[in-house]
Amino acid sequence: MTTEAAAVNERPPYGWAAVVTTAILGLYILTIAPTAQFWDTSEYMAAAKVLGIPHPPGNPLFVFMANVWGQIPMVEHYALRINLFAAVTTALASGFSFLVVDRLLRDLIPVRWVRYATAAAGIVVGATAYTVWNQSVVNEKVYTLSLLAICLILWLGIVWADRPRGANRDQLLIVIIYLLALTSTNHTMSLLVAPAIMALILMTLLQEEHDLGEWSKWLVFCVLSTLFVFLPGIVRETTETQMTFLFGFALLAVLGLAVYTGQWRFAVLAIVVSAVGMSLYGVLPIRAAHFPPINEGEPTTWGAFIDVLDRVQYQKGPLVPRQADIVWQYLNYLQYFSWQFGRDWEPAVRRALAMLFGGLGLLGAVWHWRRDPKRAAAMTALMVTVTVLLVCYLDFKYGYSLQPQERLHEVRERDYFFMASFLLWGIWVALGFAAIIQWSVDHFFHSREGDAKWLPATPVLLLCFIPLAGNWLHASRAGETLPRDVAWDIMQSVEPYGILITAGDNDTFPLWYIQEVEGVRRDVLVANLSLMNTVWHTRQLKRRGVIAFDSANALPLYQDGGWPVPTEDALSLSYEQLDALPPYAQIGSGQVFQNGGLRAALPEVLERADVVTLQLIQDNLGKRPIYISRTTGNYGERMGLAPYLLGQGMVRKLMPEPVERSDNIVQVSTLGWMDVERTKDLLFDVYHAETAARERPFGWPDRPSESILTLYAIMYGAFAQVLISHVGLTGDAVADSATAELARQADDLARRMFENTSFR
Repeated sequence: MTTEAAAVNERPPYGWAAVVTTAILGLYILTIAPTAQFWDTSEYMAAAKVLGIPHPPGNPLFVFMANVWGQIPMVEHYALRINLFAAVTTALASGFSFLVVDRLLRDLIPVRWVRYATAAAGIVVGATAYTVWNQSVVNEKVYTLSLLAICLILWLGIVWADRPRGANRDQLLIVIIYLLALTSTNHTMSLLVAPAIMALILMTLLQEEHDLGEWSKWLVFCVLSTLFVFLPGIVRETTETQMTFLFGFALLAVLGLAVYTGQWRFAVLAIVVSAVGMSLYGVLPIRAAHFPPINEGEPTTWGAFIDVLDRVQYQKGPLVPRQADIVWQYLNYLQYFSWQFGRDWEPAVRRALAMLFGGLGLLGAVWHWRRDPKRAAAMTALMVTVTVLLVCYLDFKYGYSLQPQERLHEVRERDYFFMASFLLWGIWVALGFAAIIQWSVDHFFHSREGDAKWLPATPVLLLCFIPLAGNWLHASRAGETLPRDVAWDIMQSVEPYGILITAGDNDTFPLWYIQEVEGVRRDVLVANLSLMNTVWHTRQLKRRGVIAFDSANALPLYQDGGWPVPTEDALSLSYEQLDALPPYAQIGSGQVFQNGGLRAALPEVLERADVVTLQLIQDNLGKRPIYISRTTGNYGERMGLAPYLLGQGMVRKLMPEPVERSDNIVQVSTLGWMDVERTKDLLFDVYHAETAARERPFGWPDRPSESILTLYAIMYGAFAQVLISHVGLTGDAVADSATAELARQADDLARRMFENTSFR
């Protein structure tokens, strides 16, 4: 039996793959986030809980899988269950990657234990890369599920290439096509593996005797996988007649070739499983029509459905002209790559480690091409797709922390888009380890007998533990509860049946989470300024209706009041009127909004969100409490509402008359009017101050979201100054002493909070 035949017939080491999977999962569990975090994690958790629709493209596969997973009572807290879902999917992806590396080395490294150790070392590097690790201990995105799909499909493709021609090989290719179609309904990231499978099939066919029937199957795969990628855009750019013609022509061409070559059954089955897989997208309009609490895009019509699939909400333009110089876009990727192997250490060390592991990966690629061109072509196609082509396609603005001055840049770091490349780089690193081990054996230890000559060459594998040691502090989310606690604090600042105006993801998604998952303060209507510029969010605000205040579980602040229950919708405008609101309204200078004693001088241009906000005030002032979150910055000032806003902790309550100074109401520089007594109750009896002030080794790890933590610090610092200004004024020594002590506590909290920010 030849070496190649022996390698093909050897049983894959599924047991060792399970060991690797379990070890990586154990690491993730040690460093997992205990609850929801900032950015999209809270939105996805809420959507999974209520079977809702998160932001485009809707991710129905994730929502259904996470919903089922979240119902398994493995741990008490729902958020932790969903975070475990991310950890398990990445760990499984690592297990399949281990199988891939073992097969790539099976023809090249004859000793099994060396092969297993080398494969495990490379996979550890990929699994502990900063972005992969960081994203796997909190379900911030749906990408960990896509990682699993990529690694599983890659493994199945390699198994396909080992099989001889026949029905079994055809069945496996049908499974791959189905998985590509199905996982495309999670995210198109899953389709990044398709070029690798194309290359693997192509290289396999080139090594076999020419058979037009086999080539027709390859063309079927290429056509279908391409359609998975471009289907939403194709549908958008064609009329119904053109769409029918386009798809009809493509399918007839594929079927015609299949009939000619006698492979029509394969082609028909491939088309059928593709339709079945992608049919999960059809759940979006069905579920949207039931109006779940999270219903982004509200795809109840054909146009809205296509808008969600094609991500129209994000207004991604053509690739030319580009949003940033392409050189800077590739430099931004290299910056992210340099973070992967020692994020906790100094920049010079990080760059050196990036060169080390980058060099190991490139060495592995070159060595692989020399030894096994067929599978090397597949791996190269995959790595080029998830790096070079992906950077070009995504066309990001200048990186958040790497951009020329005075240029538009991304609102946050986008390294998570490239987590597939960082995980898969571990495969090439494993091949680099193998190249060094083989070279060492050939040049230094060849005189030894049997397996003994391999052992002295394996210490190089210890390099795999560098990312584990160098990323632990930055990648870990263990014990971090601030985002969830922020949601609690902001929500409990609002009186029953209040309307709360927020601004962005990090002051809105956690509120959705705490309402829909934990059931806290569902009576509050959350209106997001950026989302009110869309049609669907304003319709959602009107449709939500009045939800009863949970007085049984209310804070003492709200247990004594007889809070009136609203009897009308928060928005009086009809759905048709809301839909007809323009994106902008030029109203000119000198315009005033008036409601009773409230008179606000308006800016010359109003966005759609501004119009809806004014309508909420018009319909509800005096009927429902209205608040503007301090996270909106100077929005109240821009809308001329500052004289009517009374600060109460993290929010500002809109009053029907101008606020006036009193013993309990003072004006604070940069914060406006403050209700001292109410703010004191919130800061010291309600808020999670110690969560915000706890020591973090490198401060808050995500600078784009540190503004909320900074707001805590500003609030406690300003309140300390307010208290200090009152000391000695009352003439009551005991009261003044207590006030001074409270001021000291507030100042200490503010100092510790600031130490976690870039303002320290």
